[in-house]
Amino acid sequence: MAYPPHLRELVERCETLRRRLAVDHSAETARRLEDATHTLCLLTGTRRLDTALHVARQQMAEAMRRRQPNQH
Repeated sequence: MAYPPHLRELVERCETLRRRLAVDHSAETARRLEDATHTLCLLTGTRRLDTALHVARQQMAEAMRRRQPNQH
């Protein structure tokens, strides 16, 4: 599992760039999104952005659960 703060930063970057690309359609934004997507996919062992985002969120949630003290 990747380091959760790193995953969070990449998820936020991908989401921001995806929204920006929908508005500006610039080659620079597309390249930056492609780079961020590639990194996130490598860290999550996936091949598509939507899948990588889903897996990253699951991994971050699991990390949070492990940090929480057991409550009985």
